[in-house]
Amino acid sequence: MVKFGISFSSTLYTVLYYKGITMKKLTCLLAILSITLGASTQAADRPNILFIAVDDLRPELGVYGQKHIKSPNIDALARTGVTFDRAYCQQAVCSPTRSSLMTGTRPDTTKVWDLVTHFRVALPDVVTLSQHFKQNGYFVQGMGKLYHGGLNDEPSWSVAWQSPKAPTYALAENIALNARVFEEEPDDVLEPKAKSGNALKAAQAAGERRRWRGPAFEGADVPDNYFTDGKVAELAVETLGTLSKKKEPFFLAIGFIKPHLPFVAPKKYWDMYDPAKIVLAPNKFFPIDAPAYAIRKEGSELGNYYGIPDGSVPDDVARQLKHGYFSAISYMDAQLGKVMAELDRLDLRKNTIVILWGDHGWKLGEHDAWAKHSNTENDTNVPLIISVPGMKNANAHTNALVEFVDIYPSLSELAGLPLPKHLEGTSFKPLLDNLQRPWKQAAFSQYHRNVAETHSEALMGYTMRTDRYRFTVWVARNNHDKVDAIELYDHQTDPQENRNIAKLPANAALVAKLMAQWRGGWQAAVPKNTAAR
Repeated sequence: MVKFGISFSSTLYTVLYYKGITMKKLTCLLAILSITLGASTQAADRPNILFIAVDDLRPELGVYGQKHIKSPNIDALARTGVTFDRAYCQQAVCSPTRSSLMTGTRPDTTKVWDLVTHFRVALPDVVTLSQHFKQNGYFVQGMGKLYHGGLNDEPSWSVAWQSPKAPTYALAENIALNARVFEEEPDDVLEPKAKSGNALKAAQAAGERRRWRGPAFEGADVPDNYFTDGKVAELAVETLGTLSKKKEPFFLAIGFIKPHLPFVAPKKYWDMYDPAKIVLAPNKFFPIDAPAYAIRKEGSELGNYYGIPDGSVPDDVARQLKHGYFSAISYMDAQLGKVMAELDRLDLRKNTIVILWGDHGWKLGEHDAWAKHSNTENDTNVPLIISVPGMKNANAHTNALVEFVDIYPSLSELAGLPLPKHLEGTSFKPLLDNLQRPWKQAAFSQYHRNVAETHSEALMGYTMRTDRYRFTVWVARNNHDKVDAIELYDHQTDPQENRNIAKLPANAALVAKLMAQWRGGWQAAVPKNTAAR
């Protein structure tokens, strides 16, 4: 290498001298070249990253002790790594949580609280997680749902992001129903594309229901690659073959859609479950003494689908919905299995960090709700599994509180990359070596509410999950000193968060203590022996 450098330098100087390049300028050029070559050599020795995102996946999986769920491939991954039993997203809805994870910052920094705002409006120059790896010698490729919907971020990838297209439904009647525009029918199917502006408002005021999508569930006898996740798995398998031949390490990001609504999966996955054995949510009621806006009762995501009645979902429909959700998990799990099998076939596992995360939880009838969009444990608690080659504590669980903003610094440190200064999370790399060490005192999430009918200004609910409690403070969005309501749930006695005990006189001192802890913010919750980012 040294001989190459001397020979190359002499030849380059001879050529450039006649081009008018001085030795001083040449020295600078060679210094830059040396750094680049050094970085490339160093990058070649770094681990690959297989980064797997799953939509609407709650930690109801075999590895989390839920044996009624058939998730053999996720469970197999967990046996090679660490499963986080108490991981939390920063906001329980797609775009905010994904923007937060990918930038390593919290929703109040990204300014993404909805499904349409792009994080680069507030953070035009932020370096995303995958972009950080790209800038440090990795070949970075993404496919499937990584950012929300059609949102993308070109600087995040080495090549253009890909999202294979596939039908939403397989059965002819459902395909037709999903495509149908508004017609005057007893079912009052309302298609927003056919009615907009004043016409749409008038239709809604007249009581017409927003049923502008097909059914909420379906099981059809089709192959796996009929739907998007099957196509994404095939693309990932093909891509791994290409990436295995590259000199630089890779960061491959794969986004699976299921079990997101509609709960659609090939019939063979439906056949894995006996609907008679599906247990419905035991707490089909709103939390006692919680503010009325704590959980969305009307206009939920599920309500957009055809055949879903207004109000509470009947038990027979609830059982079908859960059947569909479980089937969609098993379908997605099978696609993951194909990717992992190819990783093993190519002998890449020994130098690849695999991380799997679900972007937020989901309520399956708990609190009489069917969606995310809240600060409850059901919505903020997320599956998170990481497998690192040669890790000390494989096939293990940790009860430590971690957050999605921790993923960016953790993967960076595990790969030996420097940490950008903008990060608002803490690397859990030290935790992987000692799962019992003291860790964060709390995890922080948030969700907003537009309550114009009862309030003069929008609210933001900030929630803090400690070892024992969930503490939520609802404040005016533009004035955090203006407290509208407080929620307090004791997970030692009420793990389902069924009764808000914040107003009980006996808990006044506890509420004051937790309020002070909440106002201290996420920085104060970081373990003293680990630098906050």
